[in-house]
Amino acid sequence: MADNRPIGVFDSGIGGLTVSKAISDLLPNESIIYFGDTKHLPYGDKSKETISYYALKICKYLLEQDCKMIVVACNSASTAAYDVLLDFFKGSTDFVNVVDPLVNNVSDKGFAKVGVIATKATIKSNVYQAKLLSKNKSLDVISKATPLLAPMIEKGFHSGEVSQTVIKAYLEDDQFDQIDAILLACTHYPLIKDEIDSYFKSKVKIYDSTTVVAEEVKQILVEKHKEADKNQGVYQFQVSDYTESFEETASLFYGKEINLAEKDIW
Repeated sequence: MADNRPIGVFDSGIGGLTVSKAISDLLPNESIIYFGDTKHLPYGDKSKETISYYALKICKYLLEQDCKMIVVACNSASTAAYDVLLDFFKGSTDFVNVVDPLVNNVSDKGFAKVGVIATKATIKSNVYQAKLLSKNKSLDVISKATPLLAPMIEKGFHSGEVSQTVIKAYLEDDQFDQIDAILLACTHYPLIKDEIDSYFKSKVKIYDSTTVVAEEVKQILVEKHKEADKNQGVYQFQVSDYTESFEETASLFYGKEINLAEKDIW
């Protein structure tokens, strides 16, 4: 039987919209409730305990909206809170994080040296390095925190002089010499993917979690017979703190006009 309940997707801000958009592109029949915790962004400079608390509260809210699956579309939350969510909700729904699909996609490419850029919380967790090395012990993994990138993107500073300057400041690092690939381990970063590619002169493979997460979602829905059968999904976009500028930026980020509703779940 079809399952037309929505998929819940959450992030600290607009970054997770890259994942949400990939899901809606691959699975247009699926409805989505997107929640951006703008009241508490960014997550990247907060403690594991704080991020876990926010994630638990948001997931409880999304389950109350009858979501059939929850996608943790935030690397900081995926690294800090994913195991906590699995333990707390104990099989009551399916969870998908943004770390494992990306690691699985990159680990079998035969690379010798890869870079990882992300928020402080994600880099501090060491999750990417540990998971990549568990699959390929000879891989050289260079991780670097790039904490200014997500707030820069949230404020709309991308595809311009400001973003190019910040990107160069982070990537102009001898550690990144001779890398074969770089992982954009923050869901905000796909919006500056072209600028990162330009910096490396298209000589470095660039990977993000958008498409691979959408494919993971599809696989789970198919395996568990939870696919929707409606002709077109319904999308709801919610934030914990509404601003007009955020709505405008989010529309650009998602690729079409969207309407945000404020939901203070705290």
